[in-house]
This record gives sequence, structure tokens and C-alpha cells, in this order.
Amino acid sequence: MIDKARFPVPAEVKEELIKKYPSKVARKRTKQIVINHPDPESMPEIGANVRTVPGIITQRGCTYAGCKGVVLGPTRDILNITHGPIGCGFYSWLTRRNQTRPPEETDENFMTYCFSTDMQEDDIVFGGEKKLKQAVQEAFDIFHPKAIGIFSTCPVGLIGDDVHAVAREMKEKLGINVFGFSCEGYKGVSQSAGHHIANNQLFKHVIGNDDTPHPEKFKINLLGEYNIGGDAFVLEDLLERCGIKLVATFSGNSSYDAFANSHTADLNAIMCHRSINYVAEMMEEKYGIPWIKVNFIGAESSAKSLRKIAAYFEDAELMERVEQVIAEEMAKVEEVRSEIRSRCEGKTAMLFVGGSRAHHYQDLFREIGMKVVAAGYEFAHRDDYEGRRVLPNIKVDADSRNIEQLTVEPDPERYRPRKTEAERQRLKEQGFEFSDYEGMMSEMERESLVIDDISHYESEKLIEIYKPAVFCAGIKEKYAVQKMGVPCKQLHSYDYGGPYAGFEGAINFYKEIDRLVNSKIWGYIQAPWQKNPEITATYAVK
Repeated sequence: MIDKARFPVPAEVKEELIKKYPSKVARKRTKQIVINHPDPESMPEIGANVRTVPGIITQRGCTYAGCKGVVLGPTRDILNITHGPIGCGFYSWLTRRNQTRPPEETDENFMTYCFSTDMQEDDIVFGGEKKLKQAVQEAFDIFHPKAIGIFSTCPVGLIGDDVHAVAREMKEKLGINVFGFSCEGYKGVSQSAGHHIANNQLFKHVIGNDDTPHPEKFKINLLGEYNIGGDAFVLEDLLERCGIKLVATFSGNSSYDAFANSHTADLNAIMCHRSINYVAEMMEEKYGIPWIKVNFIGAESSAKSLRKIAAYFEDAELMERVEQVIAEEMAKVEEVRSEIRSRCEGKTAMLFVGGSRAHHYQDLFREIGMKVVAAGYEFAHRDDYEGRRVLPNIKVDADSRNIEQLTVEPDPERYRPRKTEAERQRLKEQGFEFSDYEGMMSEMERESLVIDDISHYESEKLIEIYKPAVFCAGIKEKYAVQKMGVPCKQLHSYDYGGPYAGFEGAINFYKEIDRLVNSKIWGYIQAPWQKNPEITATYAVK
């Protein structure tokens, strides 16, 4: 057993986590639980992007959730129809609190609607294509959208409905862009497969449809930012103050027209590496747009990312303007941070969240002096943990082969390298990194625990052993964590909080974490019968 009188030893914690599993399960899980060594030479190999062991309660979502809910969900004017049972549509409907801000109140905004073919037993037996065509026609007649996306759920794949044939037929009939996604929930290991499928279809059917140029000097796309709780609004304002034109955001506060025109930008800046790197790589191959990894979660990280974008454009005036904005914002940040740090310094946190959030939010905790003792992703691949240097060593398994791989070549007319080889080389010599991501583990402390696809049992065991000041997870885990007397900061949809991006977001996050970890309410979480479970009485006979 772990000696709770001293700080837990990671190796003993790992042993404690897996010792109750059957030997075969333990062998699998031990590969996905590693003790961090951030040096590239000694960094351990972590098991990731493998199927969850049946019977284990996982935090993951399905392929459909990744495609419809994550990548396409935050786009306001693509009408998204779920072809499947109503439950799949309902439970992927605005659960992430993606926000949008149409230019005018009368402009299209379909995010507040839930569209589904509502498949019944008869449709499963006799096929649902006829019903799908009716649904597309009905949606078009009522809303007159520019584009309609059709999303496949598990039953659709099992009975063989051809959503792509329906999409082609309705596209020709209606004269608008209709495209389908083969994103059946079971199709991949996790929602990560859905991201890849969504990226492929966006690239094939939308990106590049509008060549209208922008007159601004510095034009970028922001990829992997989903405007949860208003994050994208903060970043839009920040970039505008710096003089940087944001052509498109994939996919927060986004629109069909912005996607169609995104290939006119001169740089792709990636926030969430896992969900969107496919689009960035394909746009570089076809249009010549370089991509860089950025992080706008955390004040220091936001400053670093702004400087990185300015350095890419190599313009003295832009660099000066960026520094002015950073100086203005950091003054406001420091005013709050110094006070909150005095109350939070030395406390511990854990993060088990999808995408890059388990990585990026560690910066915010560091800024107020808190230590992250364990972290992991729900659906990452090895490169999200260990960095893209391991890409050549990752084996392509059957699940990965199950997803379409697009062959992309330079566009004969529109391919335009934004940087010459000499310019790229000069920037590299100055320490600038193109098309690279060092992963989460390189920035985590030595001997911290890194756990891929953590289970419900392992979460409870970690909380019992470490007793962290705060546990960050998604909505499914939140209440189980709080019942253990530990505050849970929900980082998938932020509950009712946010924004947390940029400098303004950092201040919001500091204040919220301060309230959570310094509240006395968690000490009163046990009910009286839990503190004194045995009731004693005396039976007396006169």
C-alpha cells in the first residue's frame, strides 16, 4: 500500500493503479501509464490511440462525436443532419457550449437547432436513405442553407446506407453544397478518428471554393480553437489589436464562407494539434501555407504565441505593435496573478481532458504556482505526448487504415509557397519551428504521472492517493469527483465559466481556480451517516 504520510512515489502509485486488474488487462494498461522523463533521450514510450479494454469505464467519446460534435459543430451556417437515432443527435447538440456571433441578428445560425432523421426500427430493417433524402429536402425548404452536412451513426454503417450517394444526389437537385461523413461511432478507437474524417471532408468539399483575396498584410487561420465559453471572441479581439487578419477559425465562431476562403491565408496557427493537424498539413501541401503550433491558454503562452506569429512575418512594425499589446495585457494580468498566487502556491492539480487541454492548461496552473502531478489525454496519439519526432516510429494499425488517407498534390494554379527555402532556413537558424510539436511530456515535470485513456477506477484511486486540490476533467466525470470532496474544473465545456483563452481568459481562470481550491465547502461534503456509519442503541426490558 502507498504510504500516505509522505508524497506518493509515482512507481508505487502506478503499481497500485494496475494491481487489481486481471493480468492481461494490467499488461495493456501498464503501457499507457508512464512516469515522465522529459528529456528526449530518456522519454518513455507511451501506449496511445489503442482500443479501450472492454469492461473498463472510459472517458472517451465516439468517432461520430469527434466529427460532428467537435470539428463541425461550432460552425454556424452549415446545417448538420445526424442520420441515426435521435439520441445521437440530441447528445451532440451544443454540449460543448460552442458560441457564435453572426454579423447580424438575421444572419444564419443553425447551432441552436438539432437536426436528425430520427431512425426507427423500420428504417434499420428496410434502410434509411429515403428518409435521409426527405430530411435534406425538408431542411432545405425551411432554412435555405449554403451547405448541408450529413453525419453517419453506428446503425447507418451496420445497414449500409450510402450517405455519400444521397449527398451527391441532393447536391445536384438543390444546387447547394451537400456532403456526407462516414463517421460511424464504432469506426475508430475514439473521437480522434472523427476529427480525421471531418478534416478530410472539409478539405475535399469546402476549403478552396472561394479565391477572393484579402488586402491585409498579415493573414492567418487559427486551427483547433472551438470557441468554448467565448475563447475565440477573446482571440479575435487580440489579433485585431495586433493588426493581424484572421481569415478563418477552425471551427469556433466559424462560417462556411470563411472555410471556403481559408486557403488565401499566409499562415496556419494550430491550437489543438490532435483535432486539426490533418487540415494544416494538406493545406501546406496543396496551397503552400506553412503551419506552426501555438498555445493561447495562459498569459505567458499567449505572449509567446503572438511573438511567434510576428516573427514569422518578419515585420518590424508588426513586432512592435505586438509588444505594445502584450505589455498592456500583462500589466492587467500581473495585478491579479500576484495576489492569487499567494493563496494557490504549492497546491496540486490533475488534468485528464481531451485534445490539447491536458497540456495547455498546465501553463495556467504554473502561472499561479500550482503543481500538476498527473495528466493525460482521452484520445491522443503518441506524438501528442512525446512530440512529432516519434511519427516515423508509430505503427499504422488496422484502426488507422480504416480511415481514408487523402493523396494531396500541389494545386497547379494556386500553389504559392509563402516562404522561400532561404527564408525558412533563416528563421530556423533563429530558433523558429515549422510543422513541429514537442508534445505534452517535454513540458511536464520529471516523475509526474502521464496516463492515457484513464479509467473511472484509476481516477478514483489517484484522487484517493494524492488528494489533489483540483481535478480537471469533462462533464461525465465531474460529479463523481466532487462526491469525493475534491473540486472538479470541467474543461470540456467550462460549465458556465470562461472564456479562458488569451490574457483576459487567464485572469478569469486564476480567479476561478482560487475560488475552487480555497473554498471550505469541500470539507463539508460528507453526510453525517458517512462520518458515523454505525448506529448504536440499547434494548431495555422492564
